[in-house]
Amino acid sequence: MSILEMTALGNSGWIGYAGPDQAKAKAFYTEVLGWSINDLPMQDGSSYSAAVVGETAIGGFSLMPEDQGSWTIYFTVADVDSAVAAAEAKGAKVLQPAMDAPGVGRMATLTDPDGARFALITYESMTS
Repeated sequence: MSILEMTALGNSGWIGYAGPDQAKAKAFYTEVLGWSINDLPMQDGSSYSAAVVGETAIGGFSLMPEDQGSWTIYFTVADVDSAVAAAEAKGAKVLQPAMDAPGVGRMATLTDPDGARFALITYESMTS
C-alpha cells in the first residue's frame, strides 16, 4: 500500500478534532492509538496540537471547543472556493466559509446532502 501525499488532489490528507475537553481527547487517542501529540508553532505565535504517527503529523486538535466531540476529514482540492461552489450546487451546506489560515492554506467546512461533515483545503504549498 502506498501513502498519498497530503497535497494529492482528492486525498483525505488531514483530520481535525473538536470537542469539549481537548486534554481528555489527547490522552484518550494517545493511549488508544499510540499517537504522539506535538505542539506545532503557528505564524501568529500560537501553537496547534498535532496528532503524530511515527514522524508524520496526520491531524490536529482545534482550539475552539464544541459541545460534542467530532472528527472532520480535510479533502485536498485545487481551489477551495470553486470546490465549495460545486458542493453547494450539489446540495452541500457551508458551516464555515472559506478562510485563509496563514502558514497552512485556504479551507472551508461543509456538510454533504446527507449531513456528513467534511472540510476542503488547498495547502499554501500548492499555490506557491
